[in-house]
Amino acid sequence: MAATADETESHTDASEPDPGPRRRPGRIALAVSVFGELLITAGVLLGLFVVYSLWWTNVIADRKADRQADKVRDHWAATVSGPGALDTKDGIGFLHVPAMRNGEVLVEKGTDADVLNDGVAGYYTDPDKAVLPMSGKKGNFTLAAHRDGHGAKFHNIDKLAKGDPIVFETKDDWYVYKVYSVLSETSKYNVDVLSQIPEESGRKKAGHYITLTTCTPVYTSRYRYVVWGELVRVEKVDGKRTPPKELRG
Repeated sequence: MAATADETESHTDASEPDPGPRRRPGRIALAVSVFGELLITAGVLLGLFVVYSLWWTNVIADRKADRQADKVRDHWAATVSGPGALDTKDGIGFLHVPAMRNGEVLVEKGTDADVLNDGVAGYYTDPDKAVLPMSGKKGNFTLAAHRDGHGAKFHNIDKLAKGDPIVFETKDDWYVYKVYSVLSETSKYNVDVLSQIPEESGRKKAGHYITLTTCTPVYTSRYRYVVWGELVRVEKVDGKRTPPKELRG
């Protein structure tokens, strides 16, 4: 017996799979658009953070360092004799490194972030305390500064080479050092580079040394870059504060 039209239609409908709810292309496009906008926003925020970290922190740190440097020089000018602002929060002197092209760098006590973030170099108090050149004692004048951001005072440390001068200025004296060894990469946990006799630099006897340390590679803090120098002479500061020949010209 032949099937009726209603029966045929019912049979056909039952055999076809249920297509389920239809997706709306508009919703997909909207989701893609929102996701794209979020990525753009994230990129802008990341860019602003980079600008803040690598530029604006330098501006702020340099301003603070300049104000602090003025305090030190004002203190020196008001002091008739003596080593000036030794072991105070104002700073103990100024580092001059022509090869780094960074001007004069105020040196303060400590290497914590709250010190170095002010655009200065700091001398180590731990794990091995730096021997300040003003003491006249043999030892290692160990220093650290940021390489990027917060003044980036040691950014060009990789420009230093054997024989380059490093000059430390105090109220009464100029201490002239010469670079004799460079370690371009070592573990940030390697405290032997700060030893009073820096054997890793090749020296085996006590002397008057200076050590500069900072992070490496650039824009990271994975390793440490180290430069060693040795004192070659001390010059008295004259009334005009005429710098050593290494800083003239």
